[in-house]
Amino acid sequence: MKGFTNDQKNEIRDALSVYCDNFGSRNRAAESLTGVSPATVSQILNSKYTNISDDMFTRIAAQIGYSWERWQIHESTAFNEITFALSDAQMYKNVTWVVGNAGCGKTTAAIEYRRTHRNVFYVLCSEDMRRNDFVREIAKQVGAPTDSNNLRDILEYAIQMIQFLNNPLLIFDEGDKLTDSVFTYFISIYNRLENRAGIIFMSTSHIKRRMEAGLRYNKKGYQEIDSRIGRKFFEVDETNANDIYAICKANDLTDETEIKKVIKDASEATNDLRRVKRRIHASKRALENRKKGGE
Repeated sequence: MKGFTNDQKNEIRDALSVYCDNFGSRNRAAESLTGVSPATVSQILNSKYTNISDDMFTRIAAQIGYSWERWQIHESTAFNEITFALSDAQMYKNVTWVVGNAGCGKTTAAIEYRRTHRNVFYVLCSEDMRRNDFVREIAKQVGAPTDSNNLRDILEYAIQMIQFLNNPLLIFDEGDKLTDSVFTYFISIYNRLENRAGIIFMSTSHIKRRMEAGLRYNKKGYQEIDSRIGRKFFEVDETNANDIYAICKANDLTDETEIKKVIKDASEATNDLRRVKRRIHASKRALENRKKGGE
């Protein structure tokens, strides 16, 4: 997005200010952002935009989860269950693995929880993450330095920072995508943070089959991980038609015929909320075009 207005820059500034509050200092917040210096963060927070490019505003907005799209979050049963798991883990320093269908709103709930709570850190996992990537991403998210070539030093610094926080929470989204070598490396991290931080993993039910196979064949680390999550997954309820109806209403789709179409379309796609969002957008555009055509 190019040519930001001053009002739009102010919106990013306000969102950045909330983001920084989660870290306790602007420098730590800047460490968590890629390609953003502490000086840039300071300038924006002080409304000094003259030397800040539109590309920089775009970069910051993307990394702090800010969007101009006014999509209203509906607190569905799944959203509230995930929020409960996050809150419980943070308050009581539990380790929990949340399981839900793709598109049930796991990521949305996690990002919203991070936005509204202090000392919450979100890591998106991927198949190509190595131990080095995994540790550096944790350090980056907590605002710890990542410029050392010594992986142990990076991890040590990050863990020390986490340990001194009040009720810290680490969220690992799509945790089932981690390779076994990284997956089991989590054990050493957990051992250092036990009773000092809450940890949440989130994924689809694929992890259940993977865990069963790992335990059956006595694969390295699986017994330890299973024990640390309490030998049980926290499974969230599926999104239902009532949730989708409420989402339509919350996002200004009030035409009952179009809402029925959204609900029917969603039912054919396992009520995937990403599909719902696209379908609501399409319905609203269709209604706008019909209105213009009738003028």
